Amino acid sequence: MNYIELGKQFIGGDWREGSSEKVLHDINPYNDEIITTFQIASVNDIDEAYKSAHKAKLEWDKVNPYKKRDILEKAVTYIEANEDEITSLIIQELGGTRMKAAFEIGLVKNMIKEAATFPLRMEGKILPSTEDGKENRLYRIPAGVVGVISPFNFPFFLSMKSVAPALGAGNGVVLKPHEDTPITGGTLIGKIFEEAGIPKGLLNVVVTDIKEIGDAFVEHPIPRIISFTGSTQVGSYIGQLAVKNYKKPLLELGGNSAFIILEDADLDYAVQAATFSRFTHQGQICMCANRILVQKSIYEQFISMFKEKVAALKVGDPSDPETVIGPVINRRQAETLEKLIAKGIEEGAVPLLQGKISGRMVEPTILIDVNPEMIVAQDELFGPVVSIIPFETEEEAIDIANDTRFGLSGAVHTSNLERGVELAKKVHTGMIHVNDITINDEPIIAFGGEKQSGLGRMNGAWSLDEFTTMKWISVNYGQRKFPY
Repeated sequence: MNYIELGKQFIGGDWREGSSEKVLHDINPYNDEIITTFQIASVNDIDEAYKSAHKAKLEWDKVNPYKKRDILEKAVTYIEANEDEITSLIIQELGGTRMKAAFEIGLVKNMIKEAATFPLRMEGKILPSTEDGKENRLYRIPAGVVGVISPFNFPFFLSMKSVAPALGAGNGVVLKPHEDTPITGGTLIGKIFEEAGIPKGLLNVVVTDIKEIGDAFVEHPIPRIISFTGSTQVGSYIGQLAVKNYKKPLLELGGNSAFIILEDADLDYAVQAATFSRFTHQGQICMCANRILVQKSIYEQFISMFKEKVAALKVGDPSDPETVIGPVINRRQAETLEKLIAKGIEEGAVPLLQGKISGRMVEPTILIDVNPEMIVAQDELFGPVVSIIPFETEEEAIDIANDTRFGLSGAVHTSNLERGVELAKKVHTGMIHVNDITINDEPIIAFGGEKQSGLGRMNGAWSLDEFTTMKWISVNYGQRKFPY
């Protein structure tokens, strides 16, 4: 795959340089090599991208729904034909392991396949009226143009999670990927849909930074929806800015998932599931298990088994098939983790396993005897660091799990499934899984958080609802009588 070709803006169906004088270096987080460089987009480029999406959307409206389905399905075919190259890009640009790349590509293909059904699901309703001789029609129509802002951790999937459903529902799209993953989360997606045959200008990709464009991406008058995936702090600002400008915000934000292990759980299985839930992609997933809650009767046994499992995880070059933990995305992230670990220990947490931090390489750290008030239990630990908290009763576990401003995912492990379900119902989170991992996302199941973990629901029928609107057209077959 030609990374130099993908190191450009994709605006109005053309590949070109951004009009800003600033340059962005796309860097491999493992070895600091420059993958490619971007001349970044300016406010004028943002304006042109939105105008192109708006104009092309009118052309997309005229395309037969079955043809739209075929185009989206061709996107999957293109991905399958280039899967090795995309895997290599995920490894190089974001430090993802081969396992992580395969996982992410699978999620992307399933998401596009679901979005490909949307053109055939734009049905409406005919409803009765309180007035004689009148008919009420409800039409499902595209929202218009969608602005998508995606993160660095699962950029291919989390960009596509909004882009594909938005296109399938009939919208134009402007995508702004994270500056650390501009190809995987941005221009690669432009290339995929260009090859699939969407109308020129329907999807635009602008690679830029906030210092250059300020709030222009959100404040622009054309987009009707702003879909943002990222931190809660930034998401709060974007959501408020969107509402201020009469746009609908769709927010997938941070998490602080609790992984609850009851005394009757299969401990071997719980150790495996907890390890995967915390350390997949270096813990840089919003659904990762930040806190592992273990019933006291099995606490010592669990931490012994867990330490042995985690200590054996291979850390290093993400291109090595044996590597489980590669680099975090940037040095700022590594420095933040180092400070959080130090603060947690200062507050009384005990390092059962404390990995070294060198540059972007962060080895696993396990903090035990954590209490819920500590910073490491309250803040999202976006890296290979985990807190373990003991509890006595189910009620205490529920209280601890809910003692957070987040509410994204979670897990409960127990040999009594219905006991697990009843406990899960009491945890204030958008998603929670019994005898499973905290990291779950399926193309037809409602995905989203509670509290400060987001607004709205994605996937399947929920994405179709989010990216469309209902228009009421009434028809009077007679003549209405008026009082004056």
